[in-house]
Amino acid sequence: MSSDSKMTTQRVLIIDDEPDILELLELTLLRMGLEVERANNVREAKRMLDSNSYSLCLTDMRMPDGEGLEVVRHITENNLDVPVAVITAHGNLDDAVAALKAGAFDYLSKPVALDQLRALVNAAINLPHLSGGEKKGERLLLGRSTAMEQVREMIGRVARSQAPVHISGESGSGKELAARLIVEKSGRSEGAFVAVNCGAIPETLMESEFFGYRKGAFTGADKDRDGFFQAATKGTLFLDEVADLPLAMQVKLLRVIQERKVRKVGATEEEGVDVRILSATHHDLAELVKQGKFRQDLYYRLNVIALQMPALREMREDIAEIASQLLYRLRGTDKVEFSSEALKALAKYDFPGNVRELENVIERGLALCSDHTIRPDDLQLSPADAETSSPASGQTGKYPLTDYLDKVEKEAILEALKQTGFNRTAASKILGVTFRALRYRMARLDITGSTDVDS
Repeated sequence: MSSDSKMTTQRVLIIDDEPDILELLELTLLRMGLEVERANNVREAKRMLDSNSYSLCLTDMRMPDGEGLEVVRHITENNLDVPVAVITAHGNLDDAVAALKAGAFDYLSKPVALDQLRALVNAAINLPHLSGGEKKGERLLLGRSTAMEQVREMIGRVARSQAPVHISGESGSGKELAARLIVEKSGRSEGAFVAVNCGAIPETLMESEFFGYRKGAFTGADKDRDGFFQAATKGTLFLDEVADLPLAMQVKLLRVIQERKVRKVGATEEEGVDVRILSATHHDLAELVKQGKFRQDLYYRLNVIALQMPALREMREDIAEIASQLLYRLRGTDKVEFSSEALKALAKYDFPGNVRELENVIERGLALCSDHTIRPDDLQLSPADAETSSPASGQTGKYPLTDYLDKVEKEAILEALKQTGFNRTAASKILGVTFRALRYRMARLDITGSTDVDS
C-alpha cells in the first residue's frame, strides 16, 4: 500500500451546526490527506461514532440539541478508541478545562487557528492505540501494589490526552519518572522532554529562561536565544517544584497556557508554541492557594488532571522487589545480595525520603557489606530509626536520619583524608573500610578533591 493510500484510511468526524466552521475544518483536513465525515448535532454524532471507526473526532461545544461534552462522555463511557477534541468560544477556558477533565484529548478556541488545528490533528493521528503494547519505560515504575497499579492505569489514561497533568507526592516518590512515562506512552514521545526545576532559577532570570530573548534585550544578550517553551515545541515541558514560582511569573505562565503563545524578552510580536505542560511539587498546591501563595486560576489550569504518587510506606509489599531491582542496578559487576533479614528490615522502615532514600540506603549497604551480602547492620536502620526519622517527629539536628548520617560520614572521611594528605589507601585503613568502599562513599558524598578539606 502506498503512503498516500495509507493516509486516506485516517478518517475524522467533525461535529458543528455552523456550516462555515464545518467548511473550514473539512477543507483543512482534506488538504492534509484525511477523509472527513460531518455531523450537525449531538444525536447524529453519537450514531456515527457507534457505527464507524475514526482516527479523530472534532466537536463544537454548543449545539442545538446538546453540548460537545456529551460527545466526549459518550466516547469515554463506551471505551471508543478515538481521541476527541472540542472547539470552544474565544476565551472560554472553563469549557476547555471541563472537556479535558471529561476525557477530551485537546481543545481549540474560536476563531480556529489553522496551524494549531494541524498540530492537534498530527498529534492525535500519532496517538498509540488502546490495544498497543506497553512501552519499554513501563517496567521502570516498580511495584505491584494496588496503589502502584492505580498509578500505572492513570498514566495510561492521561497519556492519550493533551491536558495539563499535575503530579503530587512526597519528595523522592518518583514524580519526574511518572512524567517521563506519560510522555513515553503519548503521541509526543518523539518530541523533546524539557524538565525545569522552578526553584533553581533566579527570579530575575525567569522570564528570559522560560520565553527566550532577542539580541540586545538587555546587557549581555549578544544573540537571540530560545527559552524552555521554544525548546519543548512539539514536545513536553515539565515544571518541577512549580510551587516555587514567584507570583509575577505565575501570571505570565497563566497567559501562555491560555493563549498558547510566548513573547521573547525584547520582542514586539508573539509566537505560537505547541507544548504540553506537566507539573509537579511535593507541596499541597490547594493549601498554598488558600494562603495566597499560589494563584487559584493557574492552579486550575495546571491541575486539570491530578496524579498522586504513593509514598513508599504505603506500598510495603513492594519494598523488597524495588530494593532488589535497585541493588541489581547499583551493584555493577559485584554479585552482592540482600540477606532475608535485611529485606525484612527495609520493609519495616518508613522511608520519609521514599525511593530516593531507599537508593541512598542501598548505596550505604553496598559500601559497608562484606562477603557479598548486605545485612541489617550494613543498612544502619532499626525500628527506632523508622520512628524518629519521620518529619512529623518535630525533632531537629539529627533528623532526617539519612541526612545526619551523611554529614557525620562526610566529616569523618574528610578528616581521614586530611591526615593522610588525601591518600585514599591510607585513609581507608584509618577508617577501617576497604579502598573500594571508601571510593564508593567519596563518589556518593561528592568528595572529589582538596577543596573539600578546606570547606
